[in-house]
Amino acid sequence: MQEDSDPDDAERILASGVIDGLVAVGGAVTPESLLRAYRAGVFPWSSDPMVTWWSPDPRAVLDIERYRPSRSLRKRVRRAGWTFTLDRDFEGVMRKCAEPMPDRPTTWITDDFIIAYSELHRRGVAHSVEVYEKDEMVGGLYGVSIGGFFGGESMFHRRPDASKAAVAYLVQHLRSRGFVLLDAQVPTPHLASLGAVEVSRDEYLARLRHALALAVAF
Repeated sequence: MQEDSDPDDAERILASGVIDGLVAVGGAVTPESLLRAYRAGVFPWSSDPMVTWWSPDPRAVLDIERYRPSRSLRKRVRRAGWTFTLDRDFEGVMRKCAEPMPDRPTTWITDDFIIAYSELHRRGVAHSVEVYEKDEMVGGLYGVSIGGFFGGESMFHRRPDASKAAVAYLVQHLRSRGFVLLDAQVPTPHLASLGAVEVSRDEYLARLRHALALAVAF
């Protein structure tokens, strides 16, 4: 689950040797290809000039049962008066994640990603969390839900800690619905600060098979 990342990040990470995980290049980002990929433990990352498909080893996951937001984050949410919604503005969240920023002129979330994931949302497979400060969306995230699996894709913030608050809200919701696997994709220091841990690809795939078999709904 990347935050405001650049399309070149995938290539830089692979070149640095931090992860081993590029499994395919090419193809199209469609609802059908995305569903096949997630069920196989693969996700797309970047599409310019071609789509790259990844299954990193190690993998970052958030422990749904053990995760607890920090005391400072809980205080921040109370002081800011933020409110949270689910699926209120899915495409808006994606477009916020894709917005250029001063230190990041482009992202990997191109129009083909927005079209495909928005269709998954219409089918009830992709979902979003929104964080509002009064009427302004100041944070959020989106991802894909299949059985007891949720694959976090990207998140954004326009206030400090707003994306962390979105993650905390998501975990609470998934726990209440009986989900068992929250995929955060590529391990990074930022995800570690949110409580993500690393697991091997083999362990991840075993957890994924179990999660996909569960009859739970977002």
